[in-house]
Amino acid sequence: MEHQNFLLWFLLYACAMMLVGWYVTRQQKTGEDFILGGRKLPMLLTLGSTVGTMVGTGSSIGAVSFGYNNGWAGMLYGVGGAVGMLLTAWLFGPVRKLRFMTMSEEVCYYTGGSRIVKNLVALLIFLASIGWLGAHILGGGLYLAWAADIDINLAKLIIAVGFVFYVGIGGYKAVSWIDTLQSIVLFLGFIVLATLAVSHVGGWETIVAKTDPQAFTLFGIGKLGLLPAISLSVAIGIGVLATPSYRQRIYSAASTRAIRQSFVITGLLYMGFSFLPAIIGMATHVMNPNLDNPGFAFLYATNALPYALAMVVLIAGMSANLSSGSSDAIAAVSIILRDIYTLIVGRMPPPEKAIGLSRLFLLCVIGLALIFALLSNDIIGYITSMISTVMSGMCVSVLLGKFWQRFNWQGCLAALLGGSLTSLGVILSPYWSAKLGNPVLPSLGVSLIVAVIATLVAPRNKLSRAEVLQMITEEREGGQAIPEESE
Repeated sequence: MEHQNFLLWFLLYACAMMLVGWYVTRQQKTGEDFILGGRKLPMLLTLGSTVGTMVGTGSSIGAVSFGYNNGWAGMLYGVGGAVGMLLTAWLFGPVRKLRFMTMSEEVCYYTGGSRIVKNLVALLIFLASIGWLGAHILGGGLYLAWAADIDINLAKLIIAVGFVFYVGIGGYKAVSWIDTLQSIVLFLGFIVLATLAVSHVGGWETIVAKTDPQAFTLFGIGKLGLLPAISLSVAIGIGVLATPSYRQRIYSAASTRAIRQSFVITGLLYMGFSFLPAIIGMATHVMNPNLDNPGFAFLYATNALPYALAMVVLIAGMSANLSSGSSDAIAAVSIILRDIYTLIVGRMPPPEKAIGLSRLFLLCVIGLALIFALLSNDIIGYITSMISTVMSGMCVSVLLGKFWQRFNWQGCLAALLGGSLTSLGVILSPYWSAKLGNPVLPSLGVSLIVAVIATLVAPRNKLSRAEVLQMITEEREGGQAIPEESE
């Protein structure tokens, strides 16, 4: 690999994508245009964007490294993500018609219009978005450090600066167009790499002969363990059900039908895709069973390719990180613009200033995410710990809130607090961390129990959901009527 050539080709590719982003968003005028694409994204654009995000950092870096260490366990990321996507389409697609702008508005709606919950959830989902973006900076940094032969921390800094330009040019609509184009590159890159990596090591029979038989058990459970396997897949599923960037797609879609169709197709594609990272990981283990950092397994596998194909696949891998991270960056900016700004100033920013403020907030978001990324080099550990601590209580809150009219702000606070404390307790216990793999299962269980108890003990909500929705709409849109969505 000629490192300077990689940087040159990737720079040309990135510039082309940014040009596309500028072209499709040159007419945008408001903050809602910047962070929600004007709420008019069609099914195909939503589909391409969602696929580009799902086949992202976790799949290209995390799942391949997991397959390198644990064989078919590399499928767990894809299976968990696919199930989470299908559940989100079925359970939360109809939320589109309520015209929420952020996840904090949605949870506020479920809890009787509680300002305490709205502000706390805004803070938590902001941290979650920063955490996800940090994971993508981390993944992109691993790519760049290997491909360009530079220091890992310098590589993370370069990726963070790249996100500033990549997202800041055109906002969410630009991100969606770019992700759609990149999703094609991503799928082709993974298919080519899996096929040629297997051929490079002598065929599938060679991989079977040189791999631990326990790694070939169903989902690698024989090697990984049943509880860690379940924990990982559940954690990834929760990462879809309760992550702000996927909610952003629901809020920005042209209709409920569009979001459901795009999420179902994405889930089915991702289920099929889940084989590829595991295969690439196992083939790489045969090539070199002694990699110092398994996170480089995907990158090392490109040695099986001719130079031109290796360049395409590496660019596809970088595209995965950029596709995933761009959506999380936009989600974090929307939270600042809608929730944190309103909390401090008392109103939404003027429309003529919203785009400028959004770009300023983007700088803050990426700076914070870079700090997170500088503290870790383990993609899967980073993601699952962050999900368990921040998102398990959020997942319980949105599920109870969606289907239980009795749910209130006391139950939501109990869920958030119970899930986070339980997760931290498991993380601080070496025994339970090893036993469970990650804290998501006890975190979910405790969160659910305390949420139900707190809800039943506390008084019922005073406002109906219709009244809460009107209150949220008036605050955000100045009392404008809620238009019917087009199907």
